[in-house]
Amino acid sequence: MSEEIKKETVDETVDTTKETNETEETINESEAETSEEVVEPSELEVLTEKYDELETRYLRLQADFDNSRRRQKIESASAAKFRSQSLVEKLLPVLDNFERAMATELAGEDTKSFLEGIEIVQRQLEAAMEAEGVEVIATVGETFDPNVHQAVMQDDDKAFDSNVVTAELQKGYKLKDRVIRPAMVKVNQ
Repeated sequence: MSEEIKKETVDETVDTTKETNETEETINESEAETSEEVVEPSELEVLTEKYDELETRYLRLQADFDNSRRRQKIESASAAKFRSQSLVEKLLPVLDNFERAMATELAGEDTKSFLEGIEIVQRQLEAAMEAEGVEVIATVGETFDPNVHQAVMQDDDKAFDSNVVTAELQKGYKLKDRVIRPAMVKVNQ
């Protein structure tokens, strides 16, 4: 019986040793997996990532600055181009009144001299406005353009084609390429 006990003891020892070896292998594999998962980035990798982030921010700020400078240049050019717009808008009624004064029929030598003086002032005002880039919008005989004409009446004139301006009721003006006041016109059907 003692041999059987020894054999059982040896078998138990072998089994225990196998289990211990398997457990140690499992622990070693777990430690290996854990050590792979917790790999900390090196200082160089951290600095490289930070550098890339700062470089991206720098490039975006540079692009924003360039866009801002370009936008300011365009705005200042536009402001210089149309700096006289408010003055022109205020002078247009004066020019209209001069035209109305010239259209009146007056009798007598004194009134004719007065009318000639008004005509000279009107021409000077028109010349000053032309020097600033103000243009009269063409109307009669032109095709109706809603960008520069304001139709206030319709006409049925056989002498004109359809959608053509037949009469000008009030002059329109442009400052360079911007419409200051559209021309009031009568348009053929």
